[in-house]
Amino acid sequence: MTERFKDNAPEDLDDISFEELFNSYDTKISRELKQGDMVTGKIISIGKASVYIDTGTKSDGVVDKIELLDENGEFPFQVNDSIKLYVVSLSESEVILSKALSGAGKAIMLEDASRNKTPVEGKVTGVIKGGFNVDILGKRAFCPVSQMDVSYVENPEDYVGQTHHFLVSRFEEKGRNIVVSRRDLLNEQIKEEQKAFLAKVSQGDIVQGCVTKLMPFGAFIELAPGVEGMAHISELSWSRVEKPDEVLQPGDLVRVKLLKIESKEGDTPKISLSIKQMDANPWDNMGTAFNPGDQVTGKVVRLASFGAFVEIAPGVDGLVHISEMSHTKRVLRPEDVVRQGEQVQVVIKTIDQESKRISLSIKDALGDPWTGITTKYIPGSMVNVTLEKKETFGFFMNFVPGVTGLMPMSNIRNSSSSANYDKLKPGDSIDLLIQEVDEDNRRITLASPDQKDSEDWKSFAPTQTKNTLGTMESLFREAMNKKK
Repeated sequence: MTERFKDNAPEDLDDISFEELFNSYDTKISRELKQGDMVTGKIISIGKASVYIDTGTKSDGVVDKIELLDENGEFPFQVNDSIKLYVVSLSESEVILSKALSGAGKAIMLEDASRNKTPVEGKVTGVIKGGFNVDILGKRAFCPVSQMDVSYVENPEDYVGQTHHFLVSRFEEKGRNIVVSRRDLLNEQIKEEQKAFLAKVSQGDIVQGCVTKLMPFGAFIELAPGVEGMAHISELSWSRVEKPDEVLQPGDLVRVKLLKIESKEGDTPKISLSIKQMDANPWDNMGTAFNPGDQVTGKVVRLASFGAFVEIAPGVDGLVHISEMSHTKRVLRPEDVVRQGEQVQVVIKTIDQESKRISLSIKDALGDPWTGITTKYIPGSMVNVTLEKKETFGFFMNFVPGVTGLMPMSNIRNSSSSANYDKLKPGDSIDLLIQEVDEDNRRITLASPDQKDSEDWKSFAPTQTKNTLGTMESLFREAMNKKK
């Protein structure tokens, strides 16, 4: 028995008679092939330039090895792998095979190719209204623009001069009216590639893809030819992303994690992806990276009516409440102090790891102007202040931003130059006497240097008394009693 016969003989030779074995081989011999037939056979051997195929007949098939290279220029098959090819010519000893009908099969009628759905090779020769002229085996064929590719053809001229495989969708008038489609063939290939890709991946795998399109809700990423997934905007980055184009652009190569694959019979699979999960969750290291009391630089990422959210690390933002924005002024709107995108200094007040919440303070980072005020402003000393506002019970005088004292109306009326105080306008500066400083309650009481009842400034220094109200409050009540 020859080696060729052995290769095609049944496996259990000891359990089968010679007659049955011969009949099995004879069946293969009796099978006839003709040009244009599709053959699915196993690879017998792989040569330097050719690959030999078992066609199921007495004649082996041969195909140029270069035809079977993948898009990376590599040969992806091994001996005994099955492969689908087409007969382009044949003799008693050899069958010439190809992935599609080309110059080697000019004798094959295009009508047969149309009837058998056999791919044919054609060259795009020009652009005409509604499509393309294609030269196929020396005959002119028409390919509608919608059938040239699976995606929208934006620049038809780019296809001129290219050679592709087509399916003959219409063959009429003995070849005077030939219509071909490349899209149908591509869709078949895409289905095979989709099936192969989905068979080798599962949820949780990491793969590489190319960003194809950006939408307000996320990014579409091609994982393999015909296989596309979508990364929702919330899965693009641990940081807050307002628009996908802030972090991605079409054509970017990215590594993604397969979150979910939903496949339904006959439908294109829906694949959910994540880019941010390629990196660790920044909250996992919060306990060691930051501590309450730390002063850090952050970026204002969002404004709300109650405060501003500041990102202190990628994917980690905290809230600066409106009450924590300034020591020096009352803040009614966060945008009066900060702007979105601005870099600011903040102090971390609290970290709630479980709830993933951080409270921050801008005013603590700037420093409290009242801290150490008793050592800076001493009772009995003179100070230059600016009139901030007039009230019926006294004048508010500004020392520095964030530090304001009160000159009670009783002290104004008790001054030898009280008329001059009535002439003051907001913004005017004047020298006054510090009467009392209360750092805990943030109060400073001022008096005129020319008080009528005393020439000694030291008499205004505070004395220790019991059961007395705060200085500013007592002066206010005193002023109100006098007014009555």
